[in-house]
Amino acid sequence: MNRSEQRGSSERSQARRSELIATGRKLFADTSYDALSMDDIAQHAGVAKGLIYYYFKNKRGYYLAIVEDSVAELVSLASGGAELPRTQRVQRTVEAYLRFAQYNEAAYRTIITGGVGFDTQVQAIRDAVRTGLVSTVAQGAYGRSDIPPIARLALLGWLSSVEWLTLEWLEYQHDLPREIPRDLLVRMLRHTLNTIEEFSPECPAPPPDLDWRPFTGLDEDPSQP
Repeated sequence: MNRSEQRGSSERSQARRSELIATGRKLFADTSYDALSMDDIAQHAGVAKGLIYYYFKNKRGYYLAIVEDSVAELVSLASGGAELPRTQRVQRTVEAYLRFAQYNEAAYRTIITGGVGFDTQVQAIRDAVRTGLVSTVAQGAYGRSDIPPIARLALLGWLSSVEWLTLEWLEYQHDLPREIPRDLLVRMLRHTLNTIEEFSPECPAPPPDLDWRPFTGLDEDPSQP
């Protein structure tokens, strides 16, 4: 097999692997790890079970690949909008986070709670998400991701609130529109940034957006601008 044929074979193999991950993301979007067997997965994917073993070795390897792919999308979406004003950029980041959790609930719970038992690989994925999101917030607030330890500690504290508030909101999402936890978390971040400035004057909080009003759900329609 020449190089061109090898490259074509590798590309087809990668495409097949990506297709299996995309199918798995749909299957596990709102279904727990234990709820589907490998036979179920193969039937839904329309492939022989052996093909999944070939690419991922076992069910756990397949699920972790799905979670990693989901996380890559989350971090990419959350880090977008660099051209927006700071408050809108923060809103976009939190909105992307909440939307991901809402439409990938089972995977999100796995990432935050380590849902495949005590799993060091899931922990590593979660740590990578946290690092990426803290860097995104720091870049938006300060124009740089290299921040003092106390600032990073405070942002990690805020991010922990994001994680567990989101888990709680998922239980009540039919009663609370996504805009409410989004703007609640944006306001909490504003207070966190002000506190960081008190402890680290070299990290001044961005000036507030005087035109910003949080969505309360009492007298507003989130579909209206």
